[in-house]
Amino acid sequence: MNNILVTGANGQLGSEIKALAHLFNEFVFFFTDKDDLDITNIDVIRTFIKAKNINSIINCAAYTAVDLAEDEFEMADLLNHKATKNLAKITKEFNLKLIHISTDYVFNGKSNVPYNENDITDPESIYGKTKLNGELSLKKIAPKNSIIIRTAWLYSSYGNNFIKTMLRLGKEKDVLNVIYDQIGSPTYALDLALVILKILPKINNKKTETYHYTNEGVCSWYDFAIAIFEIKKIKCQVIPIPTAAYPTKAARPHYSILDKQKIKNSFDITIPHWRNSLKECLDKL
Repeated sequence: MNNILVTGANGQLGSEIKALAHLFNEFVFFFTDKDDLDITNIDVIRTFIKAKNINSIINCAAYTAVDLAEDEFEMADLLNHKATKNLAKITKEFNLKLIHISTDYVFNGKSNVPYNENDITDPESIYGKTKLNGELSLKKIAPKNSIIIRTAWLYSSYGNNFIKTMLRLGKEKDVLNVIYDQIGSPTYALDLALVILKILPKINNKKTETYHYTNEGVCSWYDFAIAIFEIKKIKCQVIPIPTAAYPTKAARPHYSILDKQKIKNSFDITIPHWRNSLKECLDKL
């Protein structure tokens, strides 16, 4: 039996994996969050791995409060970097498989062509820096059969996210200002969860490999908001504004498009277009 530890199980991605668990009878899942398993303590992880006879880890745990991270470096670093380092050490020690989730924020967003896995990283926020340090620790410890999946613009029927904010504001307001000069690919967490569970048995690499995954297609936050309102038939005027008109504590990448060719070729997967997946998620909501 393949016993799988899923960390960060109450987040968007972890919740979607939980919802899919019944479709994967060959796996036994152990879903944990910070109250169940302290991944910042390597001895606690080691005890859990032994007791549950874990074969694989899917690490969805992260500190994702991007603006708050600017003031809480130690907490962001503990969860995004040091906890990842712990999981890497455990993966190597027990010869496990590990899928670690990372982010487009490891790039500076100044490109004009999609980022591939080998492009130079240059994070501009504390969140991005701590996530990159987690990646680097994993690669340095280099447990075989471990992979990093970078994703972007994640949303789900679970948790808080852009689509839920738009649905709420769209009903409360007649007019909304939404940023038009940040470009990316929205990612339905359910699609990513499905890919993770499908590729897990196929992982067989000598060193840590990095992959990119988002839904297909490209849009701005403004386009994304327009699509949400169109699909849900919400009458709310959306006005495009530049990033400069909506200052935030942490810098956001202006360009977050990730090249997904490697994951498609390596695991023979087809990725849905963001608009189709958005409709699927909105229908569920």
